[in-house]
Amino acid sequence: MPISYADHLVVTAPTLAAGIAYIEQTLGITPPIGGDHVRMGTHNAVLKLGHSFYLEVIAINPAAPLPVARPRWFGLDQLDAGSHPRLATWVARTDDIAAALAATQMPLGVIEDMQRSALQWQITIPADGQLLFDGIMPSLIQWHNGVHPTDNMPDLGCSLVSLEGFHPKAALLKEALQAIGLQSHLPLHTPASGQHAHLLALIQTPSGLHPLGLSD
Repeated sequence: MPISYADHLVVTAPTLAAGIAYIEQTLGITPPIGGDHVRMGTHNAVLKLGHSFYLEVIAINPAAPLPVARPRWFGLDQLDAGSHPRLATWVARTDDIAAALAATQMPLGVIEDMQRSALQWQITIPADGQLLFDGIMPSLIQWHNGVHPTDNMPDLGCSLVSLEGFHPKAALLKEALQAIGLQSHLPLHTPASGQHAHLLALIQTPSGLHPLGLSD
């Protein structure tokens, strides 16, 4: 079985400014600017949440050209100007992305090479750019050269306390997570009546414990 770990949360937003404002309102913290993803035409802000774990706010970069012959990742092409920022999905880290991808029957996408400044990695991206099972199934990532983004992020006193997923196909997704060694990283539940599939994170900040997700 591949060895995998939770790597980061992904908050999508119609603009990076809107996403940063959402985190400020929800957590009381301003996430520092990260950088640009040239291949995807996106940019981000990032917030360290502990050792080798962080939160990413990501949005389309209006100054960047469209990606060549492919949609952007994390469903960003489907967001319009009136969309609300939200905790959309998560990403799982592995030391062997090809083996982890082969271990599950889920269509997690194609392994793509990516770079942001000095960071280099591979990540799985569905061909249509959509979220996997409403964002409950993670993308897989493998960082290269022994460098992780949190190595150079300031510690603003925040940490992830818990992360849970809610999906009508919770049993099926539990099996898929188990195949890649992630079953203990995301407890899964069936949503309550009237609720949509969603992630719910609890994040400790200097001002207290804050939920990030459906109930924020």
